[in-house]
Amino acid sequence: MPCRILVLYYSRTGATRHLAEQLARGIEQQDGASAILRSLPPVSAVCEATEPAVPDTGAPYAELEDLTGCDGLALGSPTRFGNMAAPVKHFLDSTGSLWLSGDLIGKPACVFTSTGSMHGGQESTLLSMQLPLLHHGMLLLGIPYSEPALGRTRSGGTPYGASHVAGSDGGEPHTEDEDVLCRALGRRLAETALALKAARS
Repeated sequence: MPCRILVLYYSRTGATRHLAEQLARGIEQQDGASAILRSLPPVSAVCEATEPAVPDTGAPYAELEDLTGCDGLALGSPTRFGNMAAPVKHFLDSTGSLWLSGDLIGKPACVFTSTGSMHGGQESTLLSMQLPLLHHGMLLLGIPYSEPALGRTRSGGTPYGASHVAGSDGGEPHTEDEDVLCRALGRRLAETALALKAARS
């Protein structure tokens, strides 16, 4: 059985989706690992938004079964005032049954984000996404400084997870360092998930 890594994200402008795709590339550079891309629908401030079962663009919408069936998780969100976007929080709030069953305990996880500006809350957003994963008993991974791009980046990239500076309109192109760090994080997640799966079998 291949090691299934869920890459779960919410993206409005495509900036976070690009990070998800780069992470998936890194995951699939590891023999025996497979990336499963899933997205999240928007929510409304008035009531839960009704979306078609399959989005017009991007990955299919996630279901709880995607979490129970994965061997590792990469979770991504744009920044909203230094925090994860509402659709990501909404989905995480629906995972209480998985917390009760302990289905995510011991699975490796990492996080990624995009922001409108260099100091738009990348690190606080990454940390906010880590909190519910810790409550689920997941094993959190970051990016070590042994990755040279982490020391030279002048755009996105943090030890807490991969990131991108998208600009106020969300249209800034991704830098090579941002993409390199995404792929490195994906590889690290896949390596860890493969090692843990082998140890349990």
